Amino acid sequence: MLLWAAQDSLDPPAREVIAEGADTVFVSAVTIWEIEIKRAHGRLHAPPDVIALVDGSGFERLPISLEHAREAGSLPALHKDPFDRMLVAQAHLERMTLATADARLGRYGVPVFAVAPS
Repeated sequence: MLLWAAQDSLDPPAREVIAEGADTVFVSAVTIWEIEIKRAHGRLHAPPDVIALVDGSGFERLPISLEHAREAGSLPALHKDPFDRMLVAQAHLERMTLATADARLGRYGVPVFAVAPS
């Protein structure tokens, strides 16, 4: 979602939620990690400094804690992507809604807000 928001290519419902500013939007450290791994392997084009992108967006940083790691490791094997599993763990423990384009993550019982590029 971070990169779609930066490119102003989020679908209208997601743009509206962000514009309202009623809720804080967090960006997990795992999102930055995944972006940088994909960039290093040539699978993603992203702005050169995604941390500055987060800080300039008005979004808040969400670090990874030991509790997040434990939760991610103990999730049932409904989804294989370790980055997505960490996002699920963080959403669960922090009582957050997870903004994602992957509807399968809702199978973990965390609230999911569907986002997509427009």
